[in-house]
Amino acid sequence: MNLGVVTINLPRIAIEAQGQTDVFWEILEDRVQLTKKALLTRIKRCKEARPENAPILYENGGFGQRLKTTDSVDELFKNSRATVSLGYIGLYEVGTAFFGPQWENNPQAHDFTVQIVKYLHDACLQWEKEYGYHFSVYSTPAESLTDTFCEADLQRFGRIPDITAKEYYTNSFHYDVRKNPTPFEKLTFEEDYPQYAAGGFIHYCEYPNLKQNPAALEAVWNWAYDHVGYLGTNASIDHCYECGFDGDFKPTAKGFECPQCQNRNPETCDVVKRTCGYLGNPMIRPMIHGRHQEIAARVKNLRAGDLNAD
Repeated sequence: MNLGVVTINLPRIAIEAQGQTDVFWEILEDRVQLTKKALLTRIKRCKEARPENAPILYENGGFGQRLKTTDSVDELFKNSRATVSLGYIGLYEVGTAFFGPQWENNPQAHDFTVQIVKYLHDACLQWEKEYGYHFSVYSTPAESLTDTFCEADLQRFGRIPDITAKEYYTNSFHYDVRKNPTPFEKLTFEEDYPQYAAGGFIHYCEYPNLKQNPAALEAVWNWAYDHVGYLGTNASIDHCYECGFDGDFKPTAKGFECPQCQNRNPETCDVVKRTCGYLGNPMIRPMIHGRHQEIAARVKNLRAGDLNAD
């Protein structure tokens, strides 16, 4: 029961701030207020619905309460029953703009980016008190925004190394996919951000084929249980039905292909990649350019030397 999401392009704000943190906060406040207006417009539009527009949801109890035809649907939305999402994208690019592309191990940079998410969270708390709907921060997975926002900024600001030049923006708070921290290092870095994201988030780690060492996965899961709330596991499960290859298909400019026989026929191969929050087959449903670039750039979070660990 979400009344809508509006996502803020954080990398653009960082670019516009030109290294000045005080300017960044000023621009961010302006964008937050603009986002507030957009979300209030979404709420107003949703409240125009009538119970008869979606009888299963409104009249038959799909939302937990049965309304009469003459009732206002707002009875199901108000008193914080419905969520309204303030999204954000590109904390990695923001950190890069102010502290350089290797900032993940810089405590000052980490604290700065955490404060950004907390700032959004605090705004949502204030709006909830003011309007009575559950405004909440959404760590936007950016299935298409990873491309849309970056492409717009490429045209406006040109190719900025490690920001627009990658041709994609990083999902919400995620560690730079081009680096290979261990799963424990990656999740330790990320775990401070979701406490301010009641509207949703996901962590995930990339793995090679671990059929011979499932204990390695179990070790990560056991550790993560007490650290993060939602963890995806991306393993190498692509399969070619022409040559029998199992593993990771090779990313190319035209999509993905079998590294063994160069098969690209979607009818004779099965490719599974995590777009972000969900798994999909890019051979059947091709990814948008920026998302393909991001997936192609991902490296494993478990190195070859770790496979023999008990």
